[in-house]
Amino acid sequence: MEPSYGNPSNATGERVKSRKLDHVRICIEEDVESSYTGFEDVMLIHRSLPEVDLDEVDTSVTFLDHGFSAPLLIASMTGGHPETKVINANLAEAAEMLGIGMGVGSQRAAIEDESVVDTFSVVRDKAPNAFIYANIGIPQLIEKGVEIAEKAIEMIDADAIAIHLNFLQEAIQPEGETKAKGALKAIEEASKELKVPVIVKETGAGITGDMAAKLKECGVDAVDVGGKGGTSWSGVEVYRLNDEVSKNIGKDFWNWGIPTAFCVVETRRILPTIATGGIRNGIDVAKSLALGASMASSALPFLHPATVSVDEVVKTINYFIRGLKTAMFLTGCSRIDELKDVEVFITGKLKEWMQFRGLSR
Repeated sequence: MEPSYGNPSNATGERVKSRKLDHVRICIEEDVESSYTGFEDVMLIHRSLPEVDLDEVDTSVTFLDHGFSAPLLIASMTGGHPETKVINANLAEAAEMLGIGMGVGSQRAAIEDESVVDTFSVVRDKAPNAFIYANIGIPQLIEKGVEIAEKAIEMIDADAIAIHLNFLQEAIQPEGETKAKGALKAIEEASKELKVPVIVKETGAGITGDMAAKLKECGVDAVDVGGKGGTSWSGVEVYRLNDEVSKNIGKDFWNWGIPTAFCVVETRRILPTIATGGIRNGIDVAKSLALGASMASSALPFLHPATVSVDEVVKTINYFIRGLKTAMFLTGCSRIDELKDVEVFITGKLKEWMQFRGLSR
């Protein structure tokens, strides 16, 4: 039986679809990034005699019982408007070709309007073997329960589901959903009832260790820290806002949040950690793993290439992977697990944060 996702004429669904396209356009055309990821304060120590051959460096990993050619995910971006279908198709085909994984954007629009289901389901069509994770927002999970997550998973035959936390963005949006009571209970119920791993992901403001510990108690399988330093969703909303007060508040909170590297050192020993937020090259990926992340992911660098062609996405993925391999080679690592043990030099605000929080390397 085909699942029922909603009423195509739903007015809320139309608003969500329009917002999806706005976000894509703004991210491509405008400056939307925040400053400082924390990786600026991390130095991988060069080994002038690495005692490993570059062509022997192996970037393959296993994460959530799935194999990857490299510890890299294309982070959740889009879907939900007809014009986003080609973006997701290009991302998925490239991910399948190169053996990495990807997430889709929030699937709320397709659950409320079945006419845009194919903007998400195309991902599994193009990537039958890749690790694909579904995506639903915590406000929708609180309101509608596990059923909405089950629909999101079924829609794309997902290997996992991300429950995204974006209360900063929701607080800035005039139409934002800011009811947060009951979130942990909703996450706990989803973790117990869903048949795929549950990832809780932030979207630019970061996750602390104490929050990761609460999520672990809820049965969550992994966290995507989504720290500050990449796309600022408060910044994105600034370009959509019309009234002066809301626009100024959006600007005030443009750089709000916990930098990505800070989050990684907080959560790494609590739950498997995906480092997201300002990951812009293979060195950033290597630094993430050296600090204790299991995977790294990035969205913005893949967005424009995905509007052009599969080949352009492939080039971008290869840029990340080749950079990671080079960093591994120059630190004497032939396997990912060795990278996790390399000595790193930590300075500046990250060092101060680790001292403040009582965290060791």
